[in-house]
Amino acid sequence: MLKLPEIDMDDNVKARYTAELKFLRAFYYFDLIRFFYEIPLLTEPIDPDNMYNVEQVPADQVYDQIEADLLAAIPGLPTSVPRSTEAGRATQGAGHALLGKVYLWREKYAEAAQEFAAVNGTPGGTSQYGYELLDNFAELWDTSNKYNTESIMEVSHTSKSNGVWDCIGCTEGNILNIMTAPRDYNVLVPGQAPDYVSGWSFLPVTQDLVDQYDRIEDKRYPATISNIDSLAQAGTLSYTPGYQNTGFFLAKVAGKQSDVSTGGGNYELNFYQNEYEIRLADTYLLEAEALVRSGGNASRAQALLDAVRTRAGLTSVPATVENIMQERRLELAGEGHRWFDLVRTGMAASELADKGFVAGKHDRLPIPLLELTNTKLVQDPAY
Repeated sequence: MLKLPEIDMDDNVKARYTAELKFLRAFYYFDLIRFFYEIPLLTEPIDPDNMYNVEQVPADQVYDQIEADLLAAIPGLPTSVPRSTEAGRATQGAGHALLGKVYLWREKYAEAAQEFAAVNGTPGGTSQYGYELLDNFAELWDTSNKYNTESIMEVSHTSKSNGVWDCIGCTEGNILNIMTAPRDYNVLVPGQAPDYVSGWSFLPVTQDLVDQYDRIEDKRYPATISNIDSLAQAGTLSYTPGYQNTGFFLAKVAGKQSDVSTGGGNYELNFYQNEYEIRLADTYLLEAEALVRSGGNASRAQALLDAVRTRAGLTSVPATVENIMQERRLELAGEGHRWFDLVRTGMAASELADKGFVAGKHDRLPIPLLELTNTKLVQDPAY
């Protein structure tokens, strides 16, 4: 099998493919090393006969490779891509944003702020890469509004793959939509309740998160959380409470009847709402945090935080680490950032104490037994 450098193709195309591959390797390894204590680091092909002999390396070695890959990739990535034909492919903005996250995780705060600034531009304005906050927070969750100006890195889903239960891995749909929708959901008064599908009631919204919002003033609240219990009590709908039910559901991704696939396959597996891996409000708040932690430009940190709160209809609060972390919780609720934020800041032990969180253990996952069987991988000592 030919390797990319050996393939006869246009040099510019080959350079872009090389940059994209390095970006993706960095992206996947960043997730792996944050989830696990130590992992193998593969930068060269491994003979199948030696696959079970691969050993783990120190975490810092993995992080160093991630940084090196991103620094090498960014110059070779396009500044933008045509949304009609190449949406979802890596760009320089995504490279800078991911590198900023890596630096922040490693507590290189000044370097992180610099990378995020390259992405963010003037707070509230349009950045050099064309990013800008949407005026209406709710538009982020419009399934037809894919690859909008706030999207920096987005996972694409489609209803065209016609996935079926015989091969869940074959589907390209977004299974979160059916997972988070209310169980046995039924609208009793049309037009008076959300048009959700009947789902599985997984990932219930906690009362504690609900209580953090200003439910009157914060424009994000109705676009983030749906109070199904109150509507059920009013007689506009019915549903069956699921495990750990709170009556609150994640409105951002709960599947809607209007998004049910009309093609083949099982509709539960073929929702087409995309997922944001990185969006501009995320990088605004991360840059603000990096600036505060590094003693950087305080007025810029304030402007970044204010831009996010202004869009939400809220007044200014001081740009402290505590306020920025709270804003991240509200702005990014249900988008997969909270656990990482708690772990990297050392807040997990206190915030998750009632869940039995043990620092130095539960801030990562154990290696699955299957991966340990007949290999040289060693389980995390904490487990």
